[in-house]
Amino acid sequence: MKSPFHLNALRAFEASARHRSFSAAAAELNVTPAAVGQLVRTLEDWLGTPLFLRSSSGRVRLTPTETAERALPDIRAGFERLTLGMGRLKEGSTSGVLTVTVSPAFAAKWLLPRIDRFQTAWPDMDVRLDTNHKSVDFQAQRVDVGVRYGLGEWPDLAADKLMDEEIYPVCSPRLLHQRGPLHQPNDLARETLIHDLSMNDHKRFPTWETWMQKAGVTGAAITRGMQINNSAAVLQAAIEGHGIALARSIMAQDDLAAGRLVRLFPDISYASELAYYVIYRPECANLPRLAAFRDWLFKETARQ
Repeated sequence: MKSPFHLNALRAFEASARHRSFSAAAAELNVTPAAVGQLVRTLEDWLGTPLFLRSSSGRVRLTPTETAERALPDIRAGFERLTLGMGRLKEGSTSGVLTVTVSPAFAAKWLLPRIDRFQTAWPDMDVRLDTNHKSVDFQAQRVDVGVRYGLGEWPDLAADKLMDEEIYPVCSPRLLHQRGPLHQPNDLARETLIHDLSMNDHKRFPTWETWMQKAGVTGAAITRGMQINNSAAVLQAAIEGHGIALARSIMAQDDLAAGRLVRLFPDISYASELAYYVIYRPECANLPRLAAFRDWLFKETARQ
């Protein structure tokens, strides 16, 4: 029996044993029940032993023989290894699907406005975005690469620094026109502040408290105001005139350039301790698909 046919027969046998039905196996394998039955019978002839105890009581139901039951775990493990091997082969190509994990805010405010340039450069590659704040298992969830905001330390992952970030207050031009100019940071004491809680559990995530300390403001009621757990929504609230937001420069740069937001107190410089990193499994560093996206990210940051 030739190898390709041998594999087809084994797949037909495994699916039939799992479903206890040629018809259900045929639906899974996208062939006819007759074809599945023929493959299984040919495999039985080649082995010289039956693989199923066939019973018919109105509806045919297949029961694997004792020998078949013993063999099935190894056959299934073999198919799993074959699937993994095919995945390894696909990883070495610049075509196919590239799975990228980023936060929802980074996707909305930085990546999506620029992703067309990547897709133009690599038209045979389809990008699948996993927008999630939580840690993901790159291998189990078949993630190729990600961009994360932090200190550059993620277990079992390589991290290349992509962008540093500055922190500053912003508001809409309309709000500034209605309220009048804000001459000094102390003027914020009478304003509604918008708080970003998207990484509230990270001790070094920039907050109004840390910015006020940098600006030399004391005694301000900095805990009041609007609280939002998404950085993109924080900026949108500021754009709509709901208050003053503490912006992260990477997130806010397009809104500032378009005039939707205005930076306040530009003479006060406050660099975040956190930065953006490209993260990936070290053993996958040289895979063409991953390398193409990583190189594109760095080229995009150089354009800014």
